[in-house]
Amino acid sequence: MNNNKWFGGFAEGEAPEKTHFKAMIVYNVTVNIEKNIHEEWLNWMLSKHIPDVMRTGCFLENKIMRLLTETENDGFTYAFQYICASMQDLERYQREFAPKLQAEHSERYKDKFVAFRSILEIVQ
Repeated sequence: MNNNKWFGGFAEGEAPEKTHFKAMIVYNVTVNIEKNIHEEWLNWMLSKHIPDVMRTGCFLENKIMRLLTETENDGFTYAFQYICASMQDLERYQREFAPKLQAEHSERYKDKFVAFRSILEIVQ
């Protein structure tokens, strides 16, 4: 009987090398938006900003999630996840498109939101 502890679908110490699969990259943008502007902001995100991001051709798909367990914030918190095939695609987005798109959002909703970004790798 194998006594290895299992994690992520592979026995400990036996995870495949990266060369065995193509890791996808997730560009996660978490935004807390003030309640009084929330509906207008979400409509703008859905009708303008997200389509503009996807039109860059850098991402394969996107997901939108709303945080259900608010703690200290007065607003609503959303996580926008943009999935791309490689770090090169993300770097191209950050270099060629992100500055303009982020500036447009910041100008429109100045002092009404807080955002942070993170980069994740899909493991399984």
